[in-house]
Amino acid sequence: MAFEPPRRLLRALGETAPDGDDWLEKLPGLAREAVESCALTVERVQVPGGRSSLVVLVRTADGTPAVLKLAPPRARPESERAALAHWGGRGAVHLLEQDTAEGVLLLERLHPDVSVRSLPEARALLEAAGTLRRLWVEPPGSHPFETVAERTGRQAEAMRAGADAGAEAAPLVRAALTAREELLAAPPAPRLLHGTFRQSKVLAGDRAPWLAVGPDPVVGDPAFDLARLVRDRVEDLIASPSGPAITRRRVKRLAESLEVDQERLRGWTLFRAAESGLRALRVGRPRDAELLLEFATWL
Repeated sequence: MAFEPPRRLLRALGETAPDGDDWLEKLPGLAREAVESCALTVERVQVPGGRSSLVVLVRTADGTPAVLKLAPPRARPESERAALAHWGGRGAVHLLEQDTAEGVLLLERLHPDVSVRSLPEARALLEAAGTLRRLWVEPPGSHPFETVAERTGRQAEAMRAGADAGAEAAPLVRAALTAREELLAAPPAPRLLHGTFRQSKVLAGDRAPWLAVGPDPVVGDPAFDLARLVRDRVEDLIASPSGPAITRRRVKRLAESLEVDQERLRGWTLFRAAESGLRALRVGRPRDAELLLEFATWL
């Protein structure tokens, strides 16, 4: 099989490594080696697939449906492996093998075309929030995970550079950076977080109705994790004349349902929306940037 990477993956990798790297060149060989070492039968490459990995639908030697996932080092696949192992299938997709090659994950097969995003909005938020709650556990004692302070520190540096390039966004960036500093000054007890949680990251399963996939794990304030969920379906929010009011109600409802401080959730939602907006602008997605930055002004 050719293991042709989907266009979505090629586009996303081009944004994160505009000068390219050799992972894509090595990918066909890496995939073949993984299939052979795990004695897998390939069904097909999942399309459109993910933005940071090649996802292949396979069957194990005993015929069990599974997913083979291959990701470049910059996508932190070993961090994902460690988080999935720690969760042990609780709220998240189950890691079928611990000892696959670096950058290769063999996972439980969910229903890749059925996410909570397919549900009506109110129910989708409820189901997604319930799944996220199950992931917030104490991290292992000597964990390998990045902290919220470390991750957002890198992002803050890029935001400052972006604000210098675009004067219009400067006040919003200052507000977002100030919010980050205040939130980090008095953090709650740290938890292991999904890191990139949204409705499309929650898929239908067989052993549980909904399970999370594709974490980029981080340790810190649960409100940081929940913040990404607040802006789900941002295009619908922007199109609605009641968008700001809906957003405020969403912040309140999610904070109360997951017992997270409402102001902490508002602050992290502001930071993450502004950061994502500036990053979209930087990589040439002006429409996404416009939506995200407008959303951030509502906070």
